[in-house]
Amino acid sequence: MPVPVPRQRAIPAVESGQAQAVFSPGGPSGDPTGGLAGTAPAPRAATTPVDSTTNLTLLVIEDDPAGALGVPQMLDAAGRPIRIRTARNLTEAERLLTHDVHCILLDLALPAPGRATDVADELATLKHVLELAPRHAVLALTASGDTETGAEAVRVGAQDYLFRDELDSRLLSRAIRYAVERKRSDKAERRLTESRLRAQENARLERGLLPTPLLEGSSLRFAARYRPGRSRALLGGDFYDTVRTADGTVHAMIGDVCGHGPDEAALGVELRIAWRALTFAGLCGDELLSTLQQVLEHERESDEIFATLCTVDIAPDGRRAGLCLAGHPSPLIARPGRPAELLPYENNGPALGLLPNARWPRMQVELGAAWSLMLYTDGLIEGHTGVGNERLGQDGMVDMVRRQLAQGLEGEELLRAAVSEVRELNGGELADDVAVLLLDRKP
Repeated sequence: MPVPVPRQRAIPAVESGQAQAVFSPGGPSGDPTGGLAGTAPAPRAATTPVDSTTNLTLLVIEDDPAGALGVPQMLDAAGRPIRIRTARNLTEAERLLTHDVHCILLDLALPAPGRATDVADELATLKHVLELAPRHAVLALTASGDTETGAEAVRVGAQDYLFRDELDSRLLSRAIRYAVERKRSDKAERRLTESRLRAQENARLERGLLPTPLLEGSSLRFAARYRPGRSRALLGGDFYDTVRTADGTVHAMIGDVCGHGPDEAALGVELRIAWRALTFAGLCGDELLSTLQQVLEHERESDEIFATLCTVDIAPDGRRAGLCLAGHPSPLIARPGRPAELLPYENNGPALGLLPNARWPRMQVELGAAWSLMLYTDGLIEGHTGVGNERLGQDGMVDMVRRQLAQGLEGEELLRAAVSEVRELNGGELADDVAVLLLDRKP
Protein backbone atom coordinates (compact mmCIF):
# COMPACT_ATOMS: atom_id res chain seq x y z
CA MET A 1 0.00 0.00 0.00
CA PRO A 2 1.44 3.45 -0.89
CA VAL A 3 2.54 5.59 2.02
CA PRO A 4 0.27 8.66 2.29
CA VAL A 5 2.10 11.93 1.81
CA PRO A 6 1.28 14.55 4.44
CA ARG A 7 0.11 18.00 3.48
CA GLN A 8 2.99 20.39 2.79
CA ARG A 9 3.71 23.42 4.89
CA ALA A 10 3.40 26.86 3.41
CA ILE A 11 6.67 28.18 2.04
CA PRO A 12 6.78 31.36 4.18
CA ALA A 13 6.96 29.13 7.25
CA VAL A 14 8.94 26.27 5.75
CA GLU A 15 11.89 28.20 4.36
CA SER A 16 11.80 31.61 5.97
CA GLY A 17 13.48 31.18 9.33
CA GLN A 18 10.38 32.28 11.28
CA ALA A 19 9.89 31.21 14.86
CA GLN A 20 7.79 28.17 14.06
CA ALA A 21 6.58 26.28 11.02
CA VAL A 22 2.83 25.80 10.59
CA PHE A 23 0.68 23.60 8.41
CA SER A 24 -1.33 24.81 5.45
CA PRO A 25 -4.37 22.98 4.10
CA GLY A 26 -2.70 22.20 0.79
CA GLY A 27 0.56 22.45 -1.12
CA PRO A 28 0.98 26.03 -2.44
CA SER A 29 2.44 26.73 -5.80
CA GLY A 30 5.60 28.06 -4.21
CA ASP A 31 6.35 24.74 -2.51
CA PRO A 32 9.56 23.28 -3.99
CA THR A 33 7.88 19.87 -4.12
CA GLY A 34 4.71 21.21 -5.75
CA GLY A 35 2.61 19.89 -2.84
CA LEU A 36 1.64 16.79 -4.86
CA ALA A 37 1.67 13.27 -3.48
CA GLY A 38 2.95 11.89 -6.78
CA THR A 39 5.87 14.29 -7.13
CA ALA A 40 9.13 12.41 -7.72
CA PRO A 41 11.77 12.81 -5.00
CA ALA A 42 14.40 15.45 -5.63
CA PRO A 43 17.77 13.90 -6.47
CA ARG A 44 20.08 13.66 -3.49
CA ALA A 45 23.40 15.33 -4.07
CA ALA A 46 26.33 16.61 -2.09
CA THR A 47 25.52 19.55 0.14
CA THR A 48 26.30 23.04 -1.05
CA PRO A 49 29.73 24.05 0.32
CA VAL A 50 29.51 26.46 3.23
CA ASP A 51 31.37 29.74 2.81
CA SER A 52 30.91 33.40 3.72
CA THR A 53 28.24 33.88 1.04
CA THR A 54 26.16 30.75 1.73
CA ASN A 55 22.94 30.80 3.76
CA LEU A 56 22.60 27.76 5.99
CA THR A 57 19.49 25.61 5.50
CA LEU A 58 18.13 23.34 8.24
CA LEU A 59 15.76 20.43 7.57
CA VAL A 60 13.68 19.59 10.66
CA ILE A 61 12.23 16.08 10.74
CA GLU A 62 9.63 15.74 13.52
CA ASP A 63 6.27 14.06 14.02
CA ASP A 64 4.35 16.86 15.70
CA PRO A 65 0.95 17.66 14.11
CA ALA A 66 0.18 20.19 16.85
CA GLY A 67 3.33 22.14 16.11
CA ALA A 68 4.49 21.99 19.73
CA LEU A 69 8.15 21.68 18.73
CA GLY A 70 9.29 25.26 18.53
CA VAL A 71 12.23 25.97 16.25
CA PRO A 72 13.37 29.50 17.09
CA GLN A 73 14.53 32.07 14.62
CA MET A 74 18.26 31.68 14.17
CA LEU A 75 21.13 33.61 12.62
CA ASP A 76 24.34 32.23 11.21
CA ALA A 77 27.81 33.53 12.05
CA ALA A 78 27.41 36.34 9.49
CA GLY A 79 24.06 37.45 10.94
CA ARG A 80 21.92 36.00 8.13
CA PRO A 81 18.75 34.02 8.95
CA ILE A 82 19.11 30.25 8.89
CA ARG A 83 16.45 28.88 6.55
CA ILE A 84 14.18 26.15 7.91
CA ARG A 85 12.33 23.32 6.19
CA THR A 86 10.15 20.84 8.06
CA ALA A 87 9.03 17.30 7.34
CA ARG A 88 6.69 15.04 9.37
CA ASN A 89 8.04 11.73 8.09
CA LEU A 90 10.95 10.24 6.19
CA THR A 91 9.08 10.14 2.88
CA GLU A 92 8.50 13.88 3.02
CA ALA A 93 12.05 14.44 4.27
CA GLU A 94 13.48 12.62 1.27
CA ARG A 95 11.73 15.02 -1.10
CA LEU A 96 12.88 18.10 0.80
CA LEU A 97 16.49 16.88 1.06
CA THR A 98 17.91 18.88 -1.84
CA HIS A 99 21.49 19.91 -2.44
CA ASP A 100 21.17 23.21 -0.54
CA VAL A 101 20.33 21.55 2.81
CA HIS A 102 23.33 21.66 5.14
CA CYS A 103 22.03 20.16 8.38
CA ILE A 104 19.21 17.87 9.57
CA LEU A 105 17.54 18.18 12.97
CA LEU A 106 15.98 14.77 13.66
CA ASP A 107 13.51 14.17 16.49
CA LEU A 108 14.43 10.71 17.75
CA ALA A 109 10.82 10.24 18.86
CA LEU A 110 9.89 9.88 15.20
CA PRO A 111 9.07 6.19 14.70
CA ALA A 112 10.90 4.10 12.17
CA PRO A 113 8.80 3.08 9.17
CA GLY A 114 6.40 0.27 10.14
CA ARG A 115 7.58 0.01 13.77
CA ALA A 116 6.38 1.02 17.20
CA THR A 117 8.26 3.68 19.11
CA ASP A 118 10.97 2.56 21.55
CA VAL A 119 14.67 3.24 22.09
CA ALA A 120 15.75 0.73 19.47
CA ASP A 121 13.41 2.32 16.91
CA GLU A 122 14.75 5.79 17.70
CA LEU A 123 18.21 4.64 16.61
CA ALA A 124 16.72 2.75 13.66
CA THR A 125 15.17 6.02 12.47
CA LEU A 126 18.51 7.78 12.87
CA LYS A 127 20.30 5.05 10.92
CA HIS A 128 17.70 5.38 8.17
CA VAL A 129 18.32 9.13 7.97
CA LEU A 130 22.09 8.61 7.91
CA GLU A 131 21.67 6.23 4.98
CA LEU A 132 19.33 8.69 3.30
CA ALA A 133 21.69 11.64 3.78
CA PRO A 134 25.30 10.36 4.13
CA ARG A 135 26.79 13.74 3.16
CA HIS A 136 24.71 15.90 5.51
CA ALA A 137 25.34 16.91 9.11
CA VAL A 138 22.76 15.44 11.52
CA LEU A 139 21.67 16.71 14.94
CA ALA A 140 19.69 14.28 17.12
CA LEU A 141 16.88 15.67 19.26
CA THR A 142 16.05 13.66 22.37
CA ALA A 143 14.09 13.97 25.61
CA SER A 144 15.45 16.21 28.35
CA GLY A 145 18.19 14.52 30.37
CA ASP A 146 18.35 11.45 28.10
CA THR A 147 22.10 11.67 27.65
CA GLU A 148 22.41 7.92 27.13
CA THR A 149 20.31 7.94 23.95
CA GLY A 150 21.99 11.14 22.79
CA ALA A 151 25.47 9.67 23.26
CA GLU A 152 24.40 6.52 21.44
CA ALA A 153 23.10 8.65 18.57
CA VAL A 154 26.51 10.31 18.24
CA ARG A 155 28.17 6.91 18.32
CA VAL A 156 25.89 5.74 15.50
CA GLY A 157 26.81 8.73 13.33
CA ALA A 158 25.09 11.97 14.40
CA GLN A 159 27.34 15.01 14.79
CA ASP A 160 25.76 16.06 18.12
CA TYR A 161 22.58 15.79 20.19
CA LEU A 162 20.24 18.33 21.84
CA PHE A 163 17.47 18.11 24.44
CA ARG A 164 14.00 18.72 23.04
CA ASP A 165 12.84 21.17 25.75
CA GLU A 166 16.03 23.22 25.93
CA LEU A 167 16.10 24.67 22.42
CA ASP A 168 16.93 28.34 22.05
CA SER A 169 18.20 30.32 19.09
CA ARG A 170 21.79 30.75 20.28
CA LEU A 171 22.23 27.10 21.30
CA LEU A 172 20.64 25.70 18.16
CA SER A 173 22.38 28.04 15.70
CA ARG A 174 25.72 27.29 17.32
CA ALA A 175 25.00 23.54 17.24
CA ILE A 176 24.07 23.74 13.55
CA ARG A 177 27.26 25.56 12.63
CA TYR A 178 29.31 23.13 14.72
CA ALA A 179 27.63 20.09 13.17
CA VAL A 180 28.16 21.38 9.62
CA GLU A 181 31.83 22.12 10.25
CA ARG A 182 32.37 18.82 12.04
CA LYS A 183 30.77 16.92 9.16
CA ARG A 184 32.98 18.75 6.68
CA SER A 185 36.04 18.03 8.83
CA ASP A 186 35.06 14.35 9.12
CA LYS A 187 34.69 14.09 5.34
CA ALA A 188 38.05 15.77 4.77
CA GLU A 189 39.73 13.47 7.28
CA ARG A 190 38.09 10.43 5.71
CA ARG A 191 39.26 11.50 2.25
CA LEU A 192 42.76 12.04 3.60
CA THR A 193 42.76 8.62 5.25
CA GLU A 194 41.50 6.98 2.07
CA SER A 195 44.16 8.83 0.08
CA ARG A 196 46.89 7.65 2.45
CA LEU A 197 45.67 4.06 2.34
CA ARG A 198 45.49 4.20 -1.44
CA ALA A 199 49.00 5.65 -1.60
CA GLN A 200 50.32 2.92 0.71
CA GLU A 201 48.61 0.24 -1.36
CA ASN A 202 50.01 1.72 -4.57
CA ALA A 203 53.47 1.86 -3.00
CA ARG A 204 53.31 -1.81 -1.99
CA LEU A 205 52.09 -2.72 -5.46
CA GLU A 206 54.79 -0.72 -7.22
CA ARG A 207 57.55 -2.10 -4.97
CA GLY A 208 56.34 -5.59 -5.82
CA LEU A 209 56.60 -4.78 -9.53
CA LEU A 210 60.22 -3.63 -9.31
CA PRO A 211 62.57 -6.45 -10.39
CA THR A 212 64.65 -8.72 -8.18
CA PRO A 213 67.79 -9.77 -10.08
CA LEU A 214 68.26 -13.52 -10.44
CA LEU A 215 72.05 -13.97 -10.46
CA GLU A 216 72.54 -16.98 -8.20
CA GLY A 217 75.78 -18.75 -9.16
CA SER A 218 77.23 -15.74 -10.99
CA SER A 219 80.38 -13.89 -9.91
CA LEU A 220 79.11 -10.62 -11.35
CA ARG A 221 78.14 -7.82 -8.98
CA PHE A 222 74.85 -6.01 -9.55
CA ALA A 223 73.69 -2.49 -8.64
CA ALA A 224 70.79 -0.34 -9.82
CA ARG A 225 69.20 3.08 -9.23
CA TYR A 226 65.67 4.04 -10.20
CA ARG A 227 63.85 7.39 -10.02
CA PRO A 228 60.39 7.79 -11.61
CA GLY A 229 59.71 11.16 -13.18
CA ARG A 230 56.07 11.44 -12.08
CA SER A 231 55.37 12.91 -8.66
CA ARG A 232 54.74 10.62 -5.68
CA ALA A 233 55.36 7.46 -7.68
CA LEU A 234 57.74 4.55 -7.28
CA LEU A 235 57.37 3.22 -10.80
CA GLY A 236 57.64 4.92 -14.17
CA GLY A 237 57.90 3.98 -17.83
CA ASP A 238 61.55 2.87 -17.47
CA PHE A 239 62.21 -0.79 -16.71
CA TYR A 240 65.17 -3.12 -16.26
CA ASP A 241 65.98 -6.70 -15.29
CA THR A 242 68.87 -9.13 -14.92
CA VAL A 243 68.77 -12.93 -14.88
CA ARG A 244 71.17 -15.87 -15.20
CA THR A 245 70.04 -18.82 -17.30
CA ALA A 246 70.91 -22.48 -16.72
CA ASP A 247 73.89 -22.39 -19.13
CA GLY A 248 75.59 -19.68 -17.03
CA THR A 249 74.83 -16.77 -19.38
CA VAL A 250 73.88 -13.53 -17.62
CA HIS A 251 71.22 -11.53 -19.45
CA ALA A 252 70.64 -7.84 -18.67
CA MET A 253 68.07 -5.49 -20.11
CA ILE A 254 67.00 -1.89 -19.74
CA GLY A 255 64.16 -0.12 -21.56
CA ASP A 256 62.04 2.99 -21.73
CA VAL A 257 58.37 3.32 -22.73
CA CYS A 258 57.69 6.78 -24.20
CA GLY A 259 55.99 8.88 -21.53
CA HIS A 260 56.15 8.39 -17.78
CA GLY A 261 52.57 8.07 -16.53
CA PRO A 262 50.81 5.09 -14.89
CA ASP A 263 49.84 3.56 -18.25
CA GLU A 264 53.45 3.66 -19.42
CA ALA A 265 54.58 2.18 -16.10
CA ALA A 266 52.13 -0.70 -16.51
CA LEU A 267 53.33 -1.35 -20.06
CA GLY A 268 56.95 -1.29 -18.89
CA VAL A 269 56.19 -3.94 -16.28
CA GLU A 270 54.50 -6.10 -18.92
CA LEU A 271 57.51 -5.83 -21.23
CA ARG A 272 59.93 -6.63 -18.42
CA ILE A 273 58.02 -9.72 -17.34
CA ALA A 274 57.70 -10.83 -20.95
CA TRP A 275 61.45 -10.34 -21.47
CA ARG A 276 62.25 -12.48 -18.42
CA ALA A 277 59.90 -15.26 -19.51
CA LEU A 278 61.22 -15.25 -23.10
CA THR A 279 64.83 -15.21 -21.89
CA PHE A 280 64.29 -18.26 -19.68
CA ALA A 281 62.56 -19.88 -22.66
CA GLY A 282 65.83 -19.58 -24.61
CA LEU A 283 65.09 -16.61 -26.91
CA CYS A 284 67.81 -14.08 -27.56
CA GLY A 285 68.71 -11.23 -29.87
CA ASP A 286 66.46 -10.50 -32.85
CA GLU A 287 64.02 -13.33 -32.08
CA LEU A 288 63.45 -12.04 -28.54
CA LEU A 289 63.01 -8.40 -29.63
CA SER A 290 60.60 -9.36 -32.41
CA THR A 291 58.45 -11.20 -29.89
CA LEU A 292 58.60 -8.28 -27.46
CA GLN A 293 57.43 -5.96 -30.24
CA GLN A 294 54.38 -8.19 -30.70
CA VAL A 295 53.68 -7.95 -26.96
CA LEU A 296 53.94 -4.16 -27.10
CA GLU A 297 51.66 -3.92 -30.14
CA HIS A 298 48.98 -5.97 -28.40
CA GLU A 299 49.21 -4.23 -25.02
CA ARG A 300 49.68 -0.55 -25.90
CA GLU A 301 46.67 1.79 -25.90
CA SER A 302 47.77 3.74 -28.97
CA ASP A 303 49.75 3.01 -32.12
CA GLU A 304 51.94 5.99 -31.21
CA ILE A 305 53.33 4.26 -28.14
CA PHE A 306 56.83 2.81 -28.56
CA ALA A 307 59.65 1.59 -26.34
CA THR A 308 63.42 1.66 -26.61
CA LEU A 309 65.41 -1.30 -25.37
CA CYS A 310 68.98 -2.44 -24.76
CA THR A 311 69.77 -6.10 -24.14
CA VAL A 312 73.11 -7.65 -23.21
CA ASP A 313 73.88 -11.36 -22.89
CA ILE A 314 77.21 -12.03 -21.17
CA ALA A 315 78.95 -15.34 -21.85
CA PRO A 316 79.52 -17.71 -18.90
CA ASP A 317 83.26 -16.87 -18.88
CA GLY A 318 82.38 -13.16 -18.52
CA ARG A 319 84.74 -12.04 -21.31
CA ARG A 320 82.32 -11.59 -24.19
CA ALA A 321 78.81 -10.28 -24.66
CA GLY A 322 76.14 -9.93 -27.29
CA LEU A 323 74.54 -6.50 -27.59
CA CYS A 324 71.19 -5.52 -29.16
CA LEU A 325 69.98 -1.92 -29.32
CA ALA A 326 66.42 -0.98 -30.23
CA GLY A 327 66.58 2.79 -30.47
CA HIS A 328 68.29 2.90 -27.08
CA PRO A 329 71.54 4.60 -25.96
CA SER A 330 74.59 2.34 -26.01
CA PRO A 331 75.95 1.09 -22.63
CA LEU A 332 79.09 2.51 -21.08
CA ILE A 333 82.01 0.22 -20.27
CA ALA A 334 84.91 0.94 -17.93
CA ARG A 335 88.03 -1.25 -17.84
CA PRO A 336 91.24 -0.95 -15.78
CA GLY A 337 93.89 1.23 -17.44
CA ARG A 338 91.48 2.53 -20.10
CA PRO A 339 89.09 5.47 -20.05
CA ALA A 340 85.39 4.68 -19.81
CA GLU A 341 83.70 4.67 -23.22
CA LEU A 342 80.47 3.78 -24.98
CA LEU A 343 80.06 0.39 -26.62
CA PRO A 344 79.55 0.44 -30.42
CA TYR A 345 76.12 1.58 -31.55
CA GLU A 346 76.43 1.66 -35.37
CA ASN A 347 74.01 -1.27 -35.75
CA ASN A 348 71.31 0.30 -33.59
CA GLY A 349 67.86 -0.99 -34.67
CA PRO A 350 64.53 0.90 -34.42
CA ALA A 351 62.57 1.27 -31.20
CA LEU A 352 59.96 -1.40 -30.55
CA GLY A 353 56.58 -0.53 -32.02
CA LEU A 354 57.77 1.83 -34.76
CA LEU A 355 58.31 -0.43 -37.77
CA PRO A 356 56.55 -3.70 -38.58
CA ASN A 357 58.82 -6.64 -39.38
CA ALA A 358 61.86 -4.72 -38.10
CA ARG A 359 65.16 -6.50 -37.37
CA TRP A 360 67.70 -5.97 -34.61
CA PRO A 361 71.24 -7.17 -35.28
CA ARG A 362 73.20 -8.68 -32.40
CA MET A 363 76.74 -7.30 -32.05
CA GLN A 364 79.54 -9.29 -30.46
CA VAL A 365 81.53 -7.26 -27.90
CA GLU A 366 84.83 -8.16 -26.21
CA LEU A 367 84.69 -7.19 -22.54
CA GLY A 368 87.98 -8.45 -21.12
CA ALA A 369 88.93 -9.92 -17.76
CA ALA A 370 87.73 -7.04 -15.55
CA TRP A 371 85.12 -4.47 -16.41
CA SER A 372 82.11 -2.42 -15.28
CA LEU A 373 79.14 -2.21 -17.64
CA MET A 374 76.56 0.53 -17.12
CA LEU A 375 73.15 0.42 -18.82
CA TYR A 376 70.95 3.54 -18.50
CA THR A 377 67.86 5.27 -19.87
CA ASP A 378 67.81 8.67 -21.56
CA GLY A 379 66.56 10.33 -18.38
CA LEU A 380 70.18 10.28 -17.22
CA ILE A 381 71.51 12.18 -20.24
CA GLU A 382 68.66 14.56 -21.13
CA GLY A 383 68.85 16.72 -18.02
CA HIS A 384 70.10 20.29 -18.40
CA THR A 385 73.58 21.36 -17.35
CA GLY A 386 72.62 24.82 -16.11
CA VAL A 387 74.07 26.53 -19.20
CA GLY A 388 71.08 27.81 -21.18
CA ASN A 389 69.18 24.91 -22.70
CA GLU A 390 72.27 22.74 -23.06
CA ARG A 391 71.75 19.11 -22.06
CA LEU A 392 74.24 16.72 -20.51
CA GLY A 393 74.18 14.25 -23.40
CA GLN A 394 76.15 11.05 -23.71
CA ASP A 395 79.51 12.82 -23.97
CA GLY A 396 78.83 14.77 -20.80
CA MET A 397 77.76 11.59 -19.00
CA VAL A 398 80.93 9.78 -20.09
CA ASP A 399 83.12 12.63 -18.77
CA MET A 400 81.17 12.65 -15.49
CA VAL A 401 81.54 8.90 -14.96
CA ARG A 402 85.24 9.01 -15.84
CA ARG A 403 85.75 11.63 -13.15
CA GLN A 404 83.78 9.66 -10.57
CA LEU A 405 85.67 6.46 -11.36
CA ALA A 406 88.94 8.35 -10.91
CA GLN A 407 87.69 9.26 -7.42
CA GLY A 408 87.44 5.56 -6.62
CA LEU A 409 83.65 5.29 -6.77
CA GLU A 410 82.09 1.98 -7.79
CA GLY A 411 78.89 -0.05 -7.50
CA GLU A 412 75.97 1.54 -5.65
CA GLU A 413 78.12 4.49 -4.63
CA LEU A 414 78.97 5.28 -8.26
CA LEU A 415 75.33 5.16 -9.37
CA ARG A 416 74.18 7.27 -6.43
CA ALA A 417 76.80 9.91 -7.22
CA ALA A 418 75.95 9.90 -10.93
CA VAL A 419 72.20 10.39 -10.41
CA SER A 420 72.78 13.04 -7.72
CA GLU A 421 75.14 15.05 -9.92
CA VAL A 422 72.76 14.91 -12.87
CA ARG A 423 69.98 16.28 -10.63
CA GLU A 424 72.23 19.05 -9.34
CA LEU A 425 73.25 20.05 -12.87
CA ASN A 426 69.58 20.13 -13.84
CA GLY A 427 68.80 22.45 -10.95
CA GLY A 428 66.27 20.08 -9.36
CA GLU A 429 64.22 16.99 -10.06
CA LEU A 430 64.48 15.52 -13.54
CA ALA A 431 61.35 15.58 -15.70
CA ASP A 432 61.88 12.08 -17.09
CA ASP A 433 62.27 8.67 -15.45
CA VAL A 434 65.81 7.54 -14.71
CA ALA A 435 66.99 3.94 -14.52
CA VAL A 436 70.64 2.89 -14.27
CA LEU A 437 71.98 -0.66 -14.02
CA LEU A 438 75.59 -1.62 -13.29
CA LEU A 439 77.29 -5.01 -13.68
CA ASP A 440 80.88 -5.47 -12.44
CA ARG A 441 83.37 -8.28 -13.05
CA LYS A 442 86.52 -8.46 -10.98
CA PRO A 443 89.39 -10.80 -11.93
